[in-house]
Amino acid sequence: QVQLVESGGGLVQAGGSLRLSCAASGRTFSSYNMGWFRQAPGKEREFVAVISSSASSTYYKDSVKGRFTISRDNAKNTGYLQMSSLKPEDTAVYYCGLTLYSSSENRAQYRYWGQGTRVTVSS
Repeated sequence: QVQLVESGGGLVQAGGSLRLSCAASGRTFSSYNMGWFRQAPGKEREFVAVISSSASSTYYKDSVKGRFTISRDNAKNTGYLQMSSLKPEDTAVYYCGLTLYSSSENRAQYRYWGQGTRVTVSS
């Protein structure tokens, strides 16, 4: 069993930056690919980015390419999402998840989820 805890969310003005963290318990974090999803009010949870278990590959939702960077530190059992040039439409609860599938955008393929961290971008 793996537990995930997100942190780093908050209120930021448009154009600002935030770094989200995803801390994992257990010793299997490095075996999984890690993804970030987000859910805005009244909308379904959507894919944002994913990174392979070894951090050798990444994949992003088109609307965040060039603004968001996903990374991980397996020695610290922690993943990150660096968000820059934030826009009001980035407002959502952000979730990290772990999957055995490569470059998965499908939330049904994620085995473990955190509780989420809220990001609010004001205009």
